[in-house]
Amino acid sequence: MYESTRGNFSTKSAAEVIALGMVPQGGLFVPTALPKARWQDYQNSTYSQLAAALMNLFLTDIPSADIEKAVKVYEDGRFSSANPVPLVGLADCSVLELWHGPTAAFKDMALQVLPYLLSSSIKTLGTEQEVIILTATSGDTGKAALEGFKDVPGTRIIVFYPEGGVSPVQERQMLTTKAQNTTVVAVKGNFDQCQNAVKDIFSSEQLRNELLEHKMVFSSANSINWGRLLPQIVYYFWAYIQAFKQGKIKENEKLNIVVPTGNFGNILAAYYAREMGLPIANLICASNDNKVLADFFQTGIYDSNRPFYLTSSPSMDILISSNFERYLYEASGRNGKKVRQWYEQLASSGRFEVDREVLTACRDGMWAGWCDQQAVKSTIKKVYADSSYLLDSHTAVAMKVYQDYREKTGDPAFTVIVSTASPFKFAQSVLEALTEKSFSGKAGEAVERLKDTTGWEIPDCLENLFEKAIREKILCSPEEINGLITNDLLKKKFL
Repeated sequence: MYESTRGNFSTKSAAEVIALGMVPQGGLFVPTALPKARWQDYQNSTYSQLAAALMNLFLTDIPSADIEKAVKVYEDGRFSSANPVPLVGLADCSVLELWHGPTAAFKDMALQVLPYLLSSSIKTLGTEQEVIILTATSGDTGKAALEGFKDVPGTRIIVFYPEGGVSPVQERQMLTTKAQNTTVVAVKGNFDQCQNAVKDIFSSEQLRNELLEHKMVFSSANSINWGRLLPQIVYYFWAYIQAFKQGKIKENEKLNIVVPTGNFGNILAAYYAREMGLPIANLICASNDNKVLADFFQTGIYDSNRPFYLTSSPSMDILISSNFERYLYEASGRNGKKVRQWYEQLASSGRFEVDREVLTACRDGMWAGWCDQQAVKSTIKKVYADSSYLLDSHTAVAMKVYQDYREKTGDPAFTVIVSTASPFKFAQSVLEALTEKSFSGKAGEAVERLKDTTGWEIPDCLENLFEKAIREKILCSPEEINGLITNDLLKKKFL
């Protein structure tokens, strides 16, 4: 069963929370208790077998056969390797490559599975509504969600992204999606404004009731949906198993994990893996110039009233980290009242401050740091020069923060750097870091130039991307999102 982080909703089953996406009154669903799991029990499993075993622990009212079907995505050719998540060793750490899926980003690991889980949830609940997937994206979630849900019967998906706030490759990927049930909307604002508008729609009882009259219901493909977050737990177990088999660690030796994060979902999945029993010592939270999380771990103050920076790691350009609410719920001893008060303050004033006891709990096994744009560039260049290994601009943030962590703490523990995207998704930024020259050509030319410069192969999903026809772009302001949804879904004015 699952409960609300704000103590404002009755407990629900797994199928119900996946279908709902988030708590309608505000808040996120979390398991009432976390199951325990021994990594040794799965060390001879395939990735699909591991995923099925771990997900069955959480999804007890969804038929096991449906979960088995869902996890087949990891072995049916959608991922470019028999091992969908390889662990690649470098000089003093290893990189967990999460970008071998159909959109070359880590979101594929969950968003290829979520449509199956959602379809099974709807079937389990015995409802016949059309499911409307609303998703705000800072870049990678959008295409991964579109790819996962395209032409899935009984669903429609609408993706909102900040105009000018994603990379050219990310935007092109979204705009070239060909499916009858997909809509892409550029928003004249930043990601937080997109995300807040979507959350407001979820919280609108009037709009929910209007949709029900038309046999429609909202759900989400963002990691606010437990069905999106759960599959991400799996690859941390897989990372540990690979590290053990590669001789990087001894049995039950603890390792560290570094995650570049904006919305806090990916590192939260690692936290849940540790709470389930996976031997993880420290989680290292890496931020870019939008360092609201790094500042929180220093001060206990979450303050979104600050300049918003567009960086070379746009998927991390976020000031309101949705999944951090789940972490605060755990750190506060599952105190829904406190969480509700903090997020009411965040909504009204843009900031809140936790008490000393909660901050101490937040810091337990969690270290946070950040790096600026110049450090990202120098890290990409140095790692390639030293190891012939190509980092994208998000993974470079993680690498630099890890290096800072080692320097400040002296911690020699084996460490896994989570690599969240192919470097070709941010080809211009990576190319400029390697050559120390600005690139003024077209985005498609940057992709080809990066291949020629490094000899690395372009992922199939990005090959000839800029030669594909694009759909007409819908553009709106954050304030127009609600009306667009109403007109599109209920009055059929847009599609």
